[in-house]
Amino acid sequence: MTDTEFMNLAERVLKAVELACDRINDNTSADIDNQRTGGMITLVFANRSQIVINLQKPLHEIWLAAKCGGFHYQFDGTQWSDTKGQGEFFASLSGYASEQSGLPLSFVGV
Repeated sequence: MTDTEFMNLAERVLKAVELACDRINDNTSADIDNQRTGGMITLVFANRSQIVINLQKPLHEIWLAAKCGGFHYQFDGTQWSDTKGQGEFFASLSGYASEQSGLPLSFVGV
């Protein structure tokens, strides 16, 4: 994958996360403050816990840091999968966000 291909695919992920936050805020009692700076999004929950998602262009990875740890995702041709076999990006983000917010949140299907 070229750097340009990576950036196109990865930017779609960041945009999908932003749109999902808007949808979640509109349809639930969650209050997720999402702040975007370049290739990084910080999600801040009502309890002040955070999830940070950032692009690692040299490695062609998306990194996600949550309260439970840090995870690296690579595009496998179909989806963004954890490099250690821990699952798909959006499913994992849904689980970590739900855990940190105390609400059932879904970033899947965005």
